[in-house]
Amino acid sequence: MIGYVTLGTNDLPRAAAFYDALAAELGTARMMEFDGFIAWGTPGGAAGIGLTKPFDGNPASVGNGVMVALEAKDRAQVDRLHAIALAHGGTCEGPCGPRGDGGFYAGYFRDPDGNKLNAFVMAA
Repeated sequence: MIGYVTLGTNDLPRAAAFYDALAAELGTARMMEFDGFIAWGTPGGAAGIGLTKPFDGNPASVGNGVMVALEAKDRAQVDRLHAIALAHGGTCEGPCGPRGDGGFYAGYFRDPDGNKLNAFVMAA
């Protein structure tokens, strides 16, 4: 249902390096790029993610309670994505591990601008 999600940034080159690294692990790349905006994903594939400098010219800020979830193929990829995020200027918001009893496994992190993300997988 979701086509893409856009997050704000105040430093597009720094943020682009962070998302390039995550996208590479997820097997995708930049699909659109123009002044002040970059999007990652596969045309016709799953939902993509974009970064933009706010259109109104005001500084980008983080939405409290807003999070983007990146679906991984397995627990090992969740662990790798979390490590990649931290190695590229992200901060830990919750270590990788199981949550609840339903097979949900996730690791939480923030990008260099403070936007919250997680990498997750559902397993039986």
